[in-house]
Amino acid sequence: MSIEHTDPVNARILAVSEDNIQGFVREPFVEIAQRSGVPLETVIERIRTMLAAGTIRRVRQTLVASNLAEGALVAWKVPEEKLQGAFDFMFQQDPFSGHVVVRSTDQQTTGSEYRLWTTLKTPVGTSMDEHCRVLMTHTGCTHFKLMPARGIFALGVGHVRRKTIEPGDKSAEPARMIKVGIAQLNELEWEVLLALKRELTLDEVRVGLWEARAAEAGVDLETFCRIAEELNRRQVIGRFSTFLEHVKPSQTGVRVTRFNALFHWRVPVGREVEAGSEVGRHDILTHCYWREGGAEFNHVNIMAVCHGTERDRVFAHKAAIDAHLERCGIPMLYTNVFWGGRSEIKPSEISPKIHREWLAKMASPEPARI
Repeated sequence: MSIEHTDPVNARILAVSEDNIQGFVREPFVEIAQRSGVPLETVIERIRTMLAAGTIRRVRQTLVASNLAEGALVAWKVPEEKLQGAFDFMFQQDPFSGHVVVRSTDQQTTGSEYRLWTTLKTPVGTSMDEHCRVLMTHTGCTHFKLMPARGIFALGVGHVRRKTIEPGDKSAEPARMIKVGIAQLNELEWEVLLALKRELTLDEVRVGLWEARAAEAGVDLETFCRIAEELNRRQVIGRFSTFLEHVKPSQTGVRVTRFNALFHWRVPVGREVEAGSEVGRHDILTHCYWREGGAEFNHVNIMAVCHGTERDRVFAHKAAIDAHLERCGIPMLYTNVFWGGRSEIKPSEISPKIHREWLAKMASPEPARI
């Protein structure tokens, strides 16, 4: 049985399972089977096989973490000789840092000296600035720039589905901006949420997977599903997803993508929502945000991520988006591309208890510098 995402049956499954199962679904594998047209038994067998082989790196219910915790994209200045050590520390020792990426530009430009990029989530009531300063003492980073999202226009991975997308392909309507705002959860809702979000084991890739998770949360299955559906209505639940290992090659040397580009645009103040909606409607983008880059990044305010197997193809997608902005009459005051190199991804922790324990660990007995 093929473990590769290029296998025709696997591709049909992944085209649905990567990012098309939005929100909470009581039987996600049944939904994947129905939408892909692949028999349920085959869907379960293939996902298990790809997960065991590492083609799929995790299967889990995602959350809209920006509505559950303080969050930001963080760019770090770090001496070149400490760059890899800082990368390792962020990935291995900080459960609140999610994406960890080394980035570079094609030429020295505004922000080029920020080589290490991470996403950060910290629980409500904590300080992201304080968290970053603790990380500085352990990594040798000399400066950081926090860039919280002010609006979200695109959020979905779907690498297999995007392989056939042409430059300029976009939705019929502009993307709608998801506002960022922290939801207040009670203790029971947190119990359900924490049980819901943990990645699935091989044995849990099956029908009826939520029964054990409900027991873990201390409630019956119907109560668990009802609370999850309510959290979904409150825009706390993301998508049910099979995440491909899209950076590293598979066991047989096949890569899902080769190039990861972070696009930057600066548009006039007051037109961020309009510009983000026009950028975010382009199908190739996995992420699109309104973030303020500040003087460190020449005051860019729209950022988006594009993946591809060919560098020229990624540039073609960027050029198509630029041309669309021009046709829409939205001035592009500045733009840039930051290319991704070494990269690791893990789910960000959001538990207040774990954050308190982490801070205590980092403070005692002495900072473990890298």
